[in-house]
Amino acid sequence: MKNIYEVQSANKIKTTIIVVLFAVFIFAAVYVITQAMGIYMGYEPGGLGYMGVALILSGISTFFSYWFSDKIVLGISGARKANTKEDKLFSQVVENICIGAGIPKPKLYVIEDTAPNAFATGRDPRHAVVCATTGLLSKLTRTELEGVMAHEISHIRNYDIRLMSIVSVMVGLVALLADWFLRISWRGGKDRDSENNGLGAMILVLGLVFAILSPIIAQLIQLAISRRREFTADGGSVELTRQPQGLIAALEKISADHEPLETANKATAHLYIVNPFKDKTGRAVEKLAALFNTHPPISERIKVLQGMM
Repeated sequence: MKNIYEVQSANKIKTTIIVVLFAVFIFAAVYVITQAMGIYMGYEPGGLGYMGVALILSGISTFFSYWFSDKIVLGISGARKANTKEDKLFSQVVENICIGAGIPKPKLYVIEDTAPNAFATGRDPRHAVVCATTGLLSKLTRTELEGVMAHEISHIRNYDIRLMSIVSVMVGLVALLADWFLRISWRGGKDRDSENNGLGAMILVLGLVFAILSPIIAQLIQLAISRRREFTADGGSVELTRQPQGLIAALEKISADHEPLETANKATAHLYIVNPFKDKTGRAVEKLAALFNTHPPISERIKVLQGMM
């Protein structure tokens, strides 16, 4: 049996490795695609100016989502501010956990929906929001609610929103460059003489391969990072509550509830503690489908948590 600190350390190491590999892959993909674009447009190997334009465009879109993500998500979800009287337990639980975590109490919101679920968002601990559905607040015991809220507070304390924003910029960068190169290759470049050069021809072929595959690979790695952050937040929940069974029981109860969250959509699904769509897949495609999920399987999360008991 591993203690919570060993599990957290292992999760952080795995996340770091994935992020480093992701950064290396992004750099390689961007370099090859921009070099190929330069050659295809009739220039000598170069073309890194395209990277700057793509970085600016993807950065601007992510900048707005980063600074205003809480307002956007709350608006989409139709959430209301938590009421001190009606949502007293919710407020008390979050306040107690924040004291233990050493961070300011976030703003609390409630979604009027009987499907049990919760999420956290915000760019840092001082501008954070925790939102829960009425279904979660009514169906979980205090111990289970503490496990879920500690998970969300761990996301805030670990700056997961900031990390995923940076990852989104890099994924957007590759996607834009790949799309531009494919469009240029279909229309034809200015000067194809450079294709007679062996190096130029090789870069063009590699550029085409990267343009087709790199957006898919980048998104898969982005999803892998998202899933790894869920494991890390689970470990953080146990660290704050010292009760793995609380989060285990909560995950079992939430996953057993087959009611989908009506206000959730693809843009916000990754924020929730459990996939709000309650997707079901057959066993034959379960492993393949898991690659494209923002959340690790509940069974795997519970297995890791049970190892901490």
